[in-house]
Amino acid sequence: MKILVTGIAGFIGYHLAKALAAGGDEVVGLDNLNDYYDVRLKHARLAELGISPDGEACSALHPGLRFVKMDLADREGIDALLAEERFDVVCHLAAQAGVRYSITHPASYIDSNLVGFFNILESSRRHGVGHFVYASSSSVYGLNKKVPYAETDQVDTPVSLYAATKKSGELMCHAYSKLYGLPTTGIRFFTVYGPWGRPDMAPMKFMRAIIEGQPIQVYNHGNMYRDFTYIDDIIGGVLRIIPSPPKTEIPYIIYNIGNSSPVPLMDFIAAIEEAVGRQAVKEFVDMQPGDVYQTYADTSRLQRDFGYKPQTGIRDGISRLHEWFRGFYGV
Repeated sequence: MKILVTGIAGFIGYHLAKALAAGGDEVVGLDNLNDYYDVRLKHARLAELGISPDGEACSALHPGLRFVKMDLADREGIDALLAEERFDVVCHLAAQAGVRYSITHPASYIDSNLVGFFNILESSRRHGVGHFVYASSSSVYGLNKKVPYAETDQVDTPVSLYAATKKSGELMCHAYSKLYGLPTTGIRFFTVYGPWGRPDMAPMKFMRAIIEGQPIQVYNHGNMYRDFTYIDDIIGGVLRIIPSPPKTEIPYIIYNIGNSSPVPLMDFIAAIEEAVGRQAVKEFVDMQPGDVYQTYADTSRLQRDFGYKPQTGIRDGISRLHEWFRGFYGV
């Protein structure tokens, strides 16, 4: 298949493009290489794919992999790319991420997660894409009290603008599936972590701080749960979804991908302490705006349709992250 992966220099995009290229698919990766976090990490991910970040480039490692530097806000550029390439599948992972950042920089989320999302969705419709797969988030469950979270739950109580934009993407896709018959699949990711992860996420932040002997802030005084999901488990699910567009009357579906095993925040910190071999300096603080008490994925739909469920436990995953962290950062 010929597949467009947006956000290729991002955490999940990098791993997905690598897996697709290794499997023999033709992959075009798109990214604007913004500076939401250290762009050197994004460049390093591209380098691991054999790509130079300076403009359009072919991978030196994967013959079927190319890179295009472009912003989702460039409507004409996006449309020209899809018109020329005629992709079988678009896997749209690019987005402005981060719950807390959405409180201080809301415009970034409108530009990327609404305007940019529309641009790539509309071009996919116009140019005959066979399956539009896109990243949603567990954050859409917001104030939902029922656990585990199921795809059939109401998700109309977001607690951050980030969550609201992710739900908006799902609504846009439902409309396009109904109006135009465009097959769309949304994937609600649950707290993804692992090698090459985002430095603004707790696994990387905590690991660095503990290694350096710096304090970590423990939100809600440690009374939180997260359904941490290892990156290899995430990619395994996405690889099953990509060649399988929904065939229902309205070709639209949502899947949770989570470990379906929430980890108490204090146990998560303990797993990092065990891997690092050092105790954390903990500062217990109140819940932050936009946060939720727990996330917990019901993955029965994913199991039903693909026979797939993530398997990596938190200690194994943290151990692998620590091994990569020490090698990459030399600590």
